[in-house]
Amino acid sequence: MKQSSTARGFSAATGKVPAPGLVLGGVCGIQFGAAFAPRVYPQAGAAGVVFLRLLIAGVLLCLLWRPQRQALSSVKGARGTVIAAGALVAGHHLAFYEAVDHIPLGAVATIEFLGPFAIALAGSRRAIDLLPAGMAAGGIMLLGGGGVPLDPLGLLLAATAACCWGGYILVSARMARRLSGGQGLALAVVWAAVLTAPYGIAQGGTALLDPGVLGVAALVAVASSVLPYSLNLEALRRMPPRVFGVLTSLEPAAGAVFGLVILGQQLAWAQWLGIAAVALASVAATFLGAGQRKASRVRAKGKAARQEHAVLPTESR
Repeated sequence: MKQSSTARGFSAATGKVPAPGLVLGGVCGIQFGAAFAPRVYPQAGAAGVVFLRLLIAGVLLCLLWRPQRQALSSVKGARGTVIAAGALVAGHHLAFYEAVDHIPLGAVATIEFLGPFAIALAGSRRAIDLLPAGMAAGGIMLLGGGGVPLDPLGLLLAATAACCWGGYILVSARMARRLSGGQGLALAVVWAAVLTAPYGIAQGGTALLDPGVLGVAALVAVASSVLPYSLNLEALRRMPPRVFGVLTSLEPAAGAVFGLVILGQQLAWAQWLGIAAVALASVAATFLGAGQRKASRVRAKGKAARQEHAVLPTESR
């Protein structure tokens, strides 16, 4: 795929930044945008901000990655994968931003993180894998009963965001294999904007055209979509997924910090401990998963070696 000059310049600029710095920049961008968006909720509503964010982000990503229309028709399954990814992005964003309107951002980010956490544990068949699961369960219990009451509707919305984000991770993996660069991401975000348009326009109305609302939405689109998605794409080219997983485990803590600093959302000490427990559980799951994959590769090599050894005498005869 032919990249735009902007994409080439972005790759050159990020090439001078250490890969962990790219991931941490993406983590901070996502949570900063989520904390900044509620400034215009009274005028445009959460759905209105989500629609504008996705629309602006989709346009910017298309300019950055120059998606080719023929790619959807020439690659088998590409169209369906992009449609599914966009639908999951739309569901995630609507649920996440509505949840932030009901419960603290740190709590939302922690519960949302259970989506990728569940994927990290999926398929585990070892007793030791129950350790991070138990840590995460304990963290959620501390978060829910740690002192600051959490609205049940906000908890339900955050759980919905977790399910959508976990599904998006699975779908986006297929999308990345079928469409080169970030063109699949750009098309998925555009489709997500189309899906959220009815809700956003109905909730925001003419306020969506207000310069102040548009300015906040543009900032959120760049900080929470264009920048982190692009930074993560560059980081994953230069670092193992295990390390990437460890660094993204900081998202719940980053959400709690930005929620406190920007929105003034207070949490009790037990709830901070719960957030830390979920983050540590994710780190543990990442390392245990890496060890399990390494052991599987060793067993596979051993099996291949035994089969080769068994065949050699027959071939010599």
